[in-house]
Amino acid sequence: MEMFMTTEFWIAVGQIIMIDILLGGDNAVVIALACRKLPPKQRTQGILWGTAGAIVLRIVLIFFALQLLAIPFLKVVGAILLLWIGVKLLMPEHEEGHANIEGSDRLWGAVKTVIVADFVMSVDNVIAIAGAAEATGGDHSMALVIFGVLISIPIIVWGSQMVIKLMDRFPLIITLGGMLLGWIAGTMIVTDPALINPEVMPQMPKIAATDAIRYGAGVAGALLVLLVGKWLVSRRGAAAKPAPSAITAAAQPSGLMRSVLVAVDGSEASQKAVQHVLALRQELRDPSALVLHLLNVQLPVSGDVSAFIASKSIQEYHQERADEALAPAKALVESSGIAHQVHQRVGSPGQTIAEVAQAQGCDLIVMGTRGLGSSTAALLGSVAQIAIEHAGVPVTLVK
Repeated sequence: MEMFMTTEFWIAVGQIIMIDILLGGDNAVVIALACRKLPPKQRTQGILWGTAGAIVLRIVLIFFALQLLAIPFLKVVGAILLLWIGVKLLMPEHEEGHANIEGSDRLWGAVKTVIVADFVMSVDNVIAIAGAAEATGGDHSMALVIFGVLISIPIIVWGSQMVIKLMDRFPLIITLGGMLLGWIAGTMIVTDPALINPEVMPQMPKIAATDAIRYGAGVAGALLVLLVGKWLVSRRGAAAKPAPSAITAAAQPSGLMRSVLVAVDGSEASQKAVQHVLALRQELRDPSALVLHLLNVQLPVSGDVSAFIASKSIQEYHQERADEALAPAKALVESSGIAHQVHQRVGSPGQTIAEVAQAQGCDLIVMGTRGLGSSTAALLGSVAQIAIEHAGVPVTLVK
């Protein structure tokens, strides 16, 4: 029981929980979609049995991973994979569209889908959790793994919608998660047996695995993931940036506005954005001519999820979440009597907002914002910052 009293143990538990929540989001989506066609009484059973199988399978895989990390240079290989996983976490996902397995309407069919999908999709989780446990768990690595996984998987399954909404609304969570993977990768490299153990490959120069070196390597790994991830995102965004529109803030005064797009995610901030447009409408020369476009953008599921769940089920999943997010804004707009259109898209939110605004010929984009400073927003890649960079029309941010 002494291990439960150490700071290092709880730091490692926190890392494992965060890793599983971030990298297990796709697993939670698979569980939800695989069991959605079951009768209500069997749905809970499918989730429970599927989750139990996933927990056992995950612990077995991590046990073998911990043993393999003692082999020279495998930590280096694992660290390189973690760096890439961290960078991918910061980049927008794209649905592959090659789904061929539908959510089953039979209990054991759904359980099988959950377990098989978790096995295939757990490579990143296994490497990251093994690295975190081995780095700080010492002799209690396996107990640490079991404890952390038992806590984190139920959070993912029963809190999956909350977790996904938090990650959608606060991109900082994903950014910090990617940097955490970079940190673990850095500390893994400088603790590889081939680099620190004089008895392993003695012909190689060794490094002293002091706390300063480990922390320095962890910081370097975290910063590397952040910088490379943001650089790749900016390159992808620049390549897809639409041609600038002829409409500018100077050429389109508010009195002549005919079309406004409001980005809606179901948050209080987006409701304030809608209220701002309704108030702005009263200042127009012809308020009745204004058309309001309400847009909700859903983040795509990964190609791993679409390999196990049919595209129709994924489309229904996106539609249900979009309808839920749009409902409060639609009620507000309908009560005002303003002409409006509702749009739902799947993609990178900031870029998609700019593209839809251009396609609909909008004169203005209005978005709710959490009030991040411009430098912080640029570093963390806020949706508003990306929309401003890609939009060919003025963007108004409402706090």
